[in-house]
Amino acid sequence: MAEAQTVAFHTLGCKLNFSETSSLSRLLENEGFIKKEFDDIADVYVINTCSVTDNADKECRQLVRRIQRKAPLSTVVITGCYAQLKPGEIAEIPGVDLVLGAGEKFNIAHHLKEFVKGDSAKICSCDIADVKDFNSTFSINDRTRAFLKVQDGCDYNCSFCTIPMARGKSRSDSIEHVVENVKHLANGGVKEIVLTGVNLGDFNNNSENFFQLVSVLDQLKDITRFRISSIEPNLLTNDTIELVANSDVFMPHFHIPLQSGSNRILGLMRRRYRKELYADRIGRIKTLMPHCAIGADVIVGFPGESDDDFKETFDFLHGLEVSYLHVFTYSERDKTRALEIKPVVPMGVRHERNKALRNLSFMKMQYFTQLHAGQTRKVLFEGHQKQSMMEGYTDNYIKVTTPFRQEWVNEIIDWKL
Repeated sequence: MAEAQTVAFHTLGCKLNFSETSSLSRLLENEGFIKKEFDDIADVYVINTCSVTDNADKECRQLVRRIQRKAPLSTVVITGCYAQLKPGEIAEIPGVDLVLGAGEKFNIAHHLKEFVKGDSAKICSCDIADVKDFNSTFSINDRTRAFLKVQDGCDYNCSFCTIPMARGKSRSDSIEHVVENVKHLANGGVKEIVLTGVNLGDFNNNSENFFQLVSVLDQLKDITRFRISSIEPNLLTNDTIELVANSDVFMPHFHIPLQSGSNRILGLMRRRYRKELYADRIGRIKTLMPHCAIGADVIVGFPGESDDDFKETFDFLHGLEVSYLHVFTYSERDKTRALEIKPVVPMGVRHERNKALRNLSFMKMQYFTQLHAGQTRKVLFEGHQKQSMMEGYTDNYIKVTTPFRQEWVNEIIDWKL
């Protein structure tokens, strides 16, 4: 393994995966590996997978085939959620050498040193119930924004979701260590930190809770901006909403998964709230922060979702002051309770519903942006020297694009919309 000096990474899935890939990369660079771009020829390729949809599984296979064509002698490592859920299936993919489950991905350097390329893939995994450690990770995107993982795993058992099987029980960092990471990132020039987790609002470490975490971070002078990535409506407390409303550093921006606007479907999904609570959270935020951006996750085509259920979801979202939607087409996942629910929604109908909500999302974002026309808001610009344009986001998550100016990179500029 000594001669394998170069490594390339590819991430599928969520912001949490990006933060973990970034940490894996630093880990291997500390061990003497030289990082390459994924399209380059490298000695080792690491694919950090997702398992939320069928598409992520397919993408993993396509990436391995691509590596096989351009670098057949390289070592291919698969880790992430798909690797934990279906290690045997991945090991069967021609070209895969090493499969690292949830408990082993941060031992990647050790596994690569020990690894000898053979005829079949080596699986290093364990029962997800045995994964109890919290590994702190963060990703840095051109020094501007960092995604900082503060929580991992999930104790919820939504009927469509494999994440608890892939990531294990809910566990969290300590507030003290989060603060250390924040200071480290700030010293590196990062202006904005996005707090991420699998079930962020469930942050809990020796009776430290999420509100205590954000309260401590709100007092820090080191960082200019924080965002809360995605938080369940039943875990988003009035205290947290009020803190963000009164904060100089927490941006007026929430992402709150809804999944369905039908209480019947929410029940089948085994979600822990009803749509009335969701509407109450949105109303509370908008009362205190009319300018706040709110994103929502929605799943269409869940088993049993009738035309009436979908219309109820559409109408609910249409009347709600959310700014944009992330729309997911329901995808059957092995070992989930949703597989037992009937009737199954035809794929064509799922795609039609997805399109309808994506159109609604576009209109909502247009409307939200128009509301702020003429206002001056603070924009954090990120940019790459190779590009003619640069982009950034206002405090309330409106995207701004402008011709590239080097002096604006990683700077917060007062911008008239």
